[in-house]
Amino acid sequence: MSIRLSRLPGRLGLALLLAAFALLPPAPAAAQLLQGDDNNVPVTVEADNGIEWIRDSKTYVARGNAKAVRGDTQVTADTLRARYREKPDGTSEIFRLIAEGHVVITTPRERATGDKAVYDLDKSNMLLTGRDLQFRSGQDLITARESLEYWQEREVAVARGDAVATRERQTIRADTLTAFFEKSKKGGTALSQVEADGNVVITTPEEVARGREGVYNAKQGTATLTGDVRITRGKNQLNGERAVVNLNTGVSRLLPAGKDGGRVKGLFTPGTVPQ
Repeated sequence: MSIRLSRLPGRLGLALLLAAFALLPPAPAAAQLLQGDDNNVPVTVEADNGIEWIRDSKTYVARGNAKAVRGDTQVTADTLRARYREKPDGTSEIFRLIAEGHVVITTPRERATGDKAVYDLDKSNMLLTGRDLQFRSGQDLITARESLEYWQEREVAVARGDAVATRERQTIRADTLTAFFEKSKKGGTALSQVEADGNVVITTPEEVARGREGVYNAKQGTATLTGDVRITRGKNQLNGERAVVNLNTGVSRLLPAGKDGGRVKGLFTPGTVPQ
């Protein structure tokens, strides 16, 4: 069973969870809703076990391998729920979309997974929870244990709980990672900066750098660490309060915290040569 929805507002890129559902009318879900002209891309909702309209709770429910597609954006889950509210002019609008069970959201450039996804249209906010929390955009992969959150208008993603950002053989790990995206010249979005907070660990094939906080500049490929910084390369270790790690060149600089920040220290094991 499927429905097709046309003339739907909202951008569907990295926001992932179909803000375009915002103008569904309170009609039976098996109908062809809001038929639009050929210039509007429709949204199609399909489910193996049917699509239900629950009038009392103002909810549409698609069950059983449910799928929502608009253009090249797709959401699949065991169940999709759309909550709507009535407006003074007699129309209605969806204000929340909930995907439950084996959630996968894909576009040509991004892919996100989790057990449950909730999209709040009023706040342009998407929250993924459960197991296998992943968000991939191009060569960048972000994972988390507790939650993945995305704010559409601000183009900001927040990963909480053993959060990890990976690019090729380089990783940034922290209690919380906040990723900032920007529009790319080729279309879509690109990662511009990552802020890491709590137990930060940056790993490259050559070294491991640790600190309390960090900021990664994706354009420059550099990460700045602060607070009890330790850089380990083989058996050699550098200690200080601030460091700049260039993930592209492999060059790391340990710096004092400020004018009165004290001296940096290094521990070099005989027979080894720091690179």
